[in-house]
Amino acid sequence: MPSPIRRIAHLDMDAFYASVELLRYPELRGQAVVIGGGSRHKPEPGADGRLVYSKLRDYVGRGVVTTSTYEARALGVFSAMGMMKAAKLAPDAILLPTDFESYRHYSRLFKAAVAGIAPLIEDRGIDEIYIDLSKHLDEVRILAQRIKDAVREATGLSCSIGVAPNKLLAKISSELDKPNGLTIITESDIQSRIWPLAARKVNGIGPKAAEKLTALGLHTIGELAAADPAVLQENFGRTYSEWLMRTAIGLDDRPVVTSSETKSISRESTFERDLHAKLDRDTLTPMFTDLCVRLAGDLQRKGYVARTIGIKLRFSDFRIVTRDLTLPNATDQATAIRQAAGECLRRVTLDKRLRLLGVRASALARKDEAMNESVVLQGELFGDE
Repeated sequence: MPSPIRRIAHLDMDAFYASVELLRYPELRGQAVVIGGGSRHKPEPGADGRLVYSKLRDYVGRGVVTTSTYEARALGVFSAMGMMKAAKLAPDAILLPTDFESYRHYSRLFKAAVAGIAPLIEDRGIDEIYIDLSKHLDEVRILAQRIKDAVREATGLSCSIGVAPNKLLAKISSELDKPNGLTIITESDIQSRIWPLAARKVNGIGPKAAEKLTALGLHTIGELAAADPAVLQENFGRTYSEWLMRTAIGLDDRPVVTSSETKSISRESTFERDLHAKLDRDTLTPMFTDLCVRLAGDLQRKGYVARTIGIKLRFSDFRIVTRDLTLPNATDQATAIRQAAGECLRRVTLDKRLRLLGVRASALARKDEAMNESVVLQGELFGDE
């Protein structure tokens, strides 16, 4: 019996964080909205009872844009852009704080909705997944629309889906008709729909590689497909040049990986201003404890216990320091994590201001498989004397 034709879908939620916020603040639909502010940017009721929103023009700090609505993107504001730069481009944009708990909630909802129809899913992050549809008998457009409808019903949000013979083409095609797109690409469509696109549209061709390709006169994927292999190898090396050539003609044999073993879980926070370990102790201490509590919650939700707890510090001079401590028994308890992280912190000379603080759990084991670990006793073993 012949193998089924590969049909791989890439599902990407549309402006995910911003869209979740618009569910909460529907009056902002159609406006330029930027997500990435702190708690002080939370809307507050005005004298007339209506919410008063922060404007991007009033932002001061080193933060970056987490995401933005399509209206803000039309003004040039995109994720990872410095907030101060974004304020110059869109000073009247509404600024909202991030709410990752809500984003994770809606992420779980949309993935569960998809899994109810097509369970062969590769999780690629909070707002995107790959889905292997190869063994489904339904017509692919009808099946993809069913998935989109299920996501909408479960979350109230739209997504864009690209379906293609492989992950490479599916990822590209999901971007072609955003937002709320449904794009199906076959091998016969590569020349007409893929080759005219800029080479940087390929996942794996970063800014430096794109710049070098442009210098070689290779602006589009089609021009890359027609390039001299010797020129590519001379400029990019054998391995990467071979990958570029395969990519340009739409070849990709990567499977949809439906499960993976987590190696570590971490929580970290970048500060809007540099904080001093002693002078800002009242700010840092509860923040440090909160990171440990959140990390414990992540472990518990995912069913892991950790033998090693570590910290990560980035100082004002961008120097990064890490410290780790291996515990006698694996844990998923906040008290134990906080105690171990505190021990790590005491092994660092805190002589400069801090930009970032993080806590990490590694040497993970499935809680239900850690038969010899005295998880129940962790609070007693590591609790305060």
